[in-house]
Amino acid sequence: MELDPVALSRAQFALTIMFHYLFPPLSIGLGLQLVLLEGLYLWTKERDWERAARFFTRLFAVNFAVGVATGIVMEFEFGTNWATYSRFVGDVFGSALAAEGIFAFFLESGFLAILVFGWDRVTPPVHFLATILVFLGSCFSAVWIVVANSWQQTPAGFHVVGEGESARARITDFWAMVLNPSSADRLTHTLLGALILGAFFVMSVCAWWLLRREHESLAKRAFGVALITGALTSIAMFLSGHSNAQMVATHQPAKLAAFEGHFHSEEGGTALYLVGYPDEARGEVVGGVAIPAMLSVLVYGDPDRPVRALDTFPEEDRPPVVVPFAAYHLMIGLGTYFLVLTLWGLWLRWRGTLWTNRRVLWLFVVSVIGPYVANQAGWVAAEVGRQPWVVYGLLRTRDAVSPTIVGDQVLGSTILFSLVYIGLGAIWVFVMNEKIQHGPDAPEAHPAAIEAEAL
Repeated sequence: MELDPVALSRAQFALTIMFHYLFPPLSIGLGLQLVLLEGLYLWTKERDWERAARFFTRLFAVNFAVGVATGIVMEFEFGTNWATYSRFVGDVFGSALAAEGIFAFFLESGFLAILVFGWDRVTPPVHFLATILVFLGSCFSAVWIVVANSWQQTPAGFHVVGEGESARARITDFWAMVLNPSSADRLTHTLLGALILGAFFVMSVCAWWLLRREHESLAKRAFGVALITGALTSIAMFLSGHSNAQMVATHQPAKLAAFEGHFHSEEGGTALYLVGYPDEARGEVVGGVAIPAMLSVLVYGDPDRPVRALDTFPEEDRPPVVVPFAAYHLMIGLGTYFLVLTLWGLWLRWRGTLWTNRRVLWLFVVSVIGPYVANQAGWVAAEVGRQPWVVYGLLRTRDAVSPTIVGDQVLGSTILFSLVYIGLGAIWVFVMNEKIQHGPDAPEAHPAAIEAEAL
């Protein structure tokens, strides 16, 4: 049986990037929590804040290390499986990835040692500065990666030179490339998703301690900060999501039609499906529950203006529908859950019943899975909805693979990556669980902190 190298290369890249994308969002989100916890320690001199910052720094370091290791594989895949794609986008991605290395990775890695090992070796303000710079470095890294990916979605600031397999995009306007039509919306959405994950991660750990009646004073303080952060970022995420949908409607209307299962053109306003199954063969959403004209209202602010449907695009340019529809609706459903849960948590805390409500605490323990799923679903919706293009409107995915690879080779390397990732994932879970079960060090373990408190 002859194996399809295009399908296998797509599956391998999806595997590697989805596994890698478990870690960077937590580094960004946990980085903000570290800044808040350490800042509160410097402001109040209360040792619970410092103990919490020290503890979550250890989890940050483990997560950061695994994230870096899993990201390296993709660089090799660009050359082995996607040589035509790499040649086409090389000039554009070279600038963006170089900027990431200079402005982000060096900043993040350069101060990581002070963050992890410098607690008792530098003054508290210097350590706090290192924490801020590591957090900013992780954000800057996301900036350039999202810029490069956004250029694939909405190319700008370039012209194409050469033809056929020799064709490549050459930058004509660097800032037009950076500030392409989708960069700002996609970056905001990505960062908010990471911050929500960081908040839910801290709440999950602290809720677990509270259920076991361990480290209660510290857990209540850190949980409270994460709860406020989670609520604010969940509210902001809804505004960002709305802006994103309007951007997609303008620049990638076929993707929006796939998100919404909008198969056929119609007069008047377009309905918004809440749930359902898009049957691509029949061209309809089976069992769908829809709000009439709501999609037109959200996209155009006009209930009578129709949204462009899939049948207005050539058949060969239409994305698949089932996967983007499911991933998009799962992401929105989870976003709604995050908002409701955090607002409910704030209300219970205001009433003074949050810390004794074991069912709610259990809910916060398990809810950390939600932001992981939502971040992955958002990526799947964005990338599968872009098909059949790898660079929107310029380079089809089937034309982007290396011309010399064969399916057997890709299958073999995919199996190898899967085994390595299973091992890495198991180690990550084991180490993180060990540290969470151990909890923060006792206050007397940090003489420098005691001295600072006495000042």
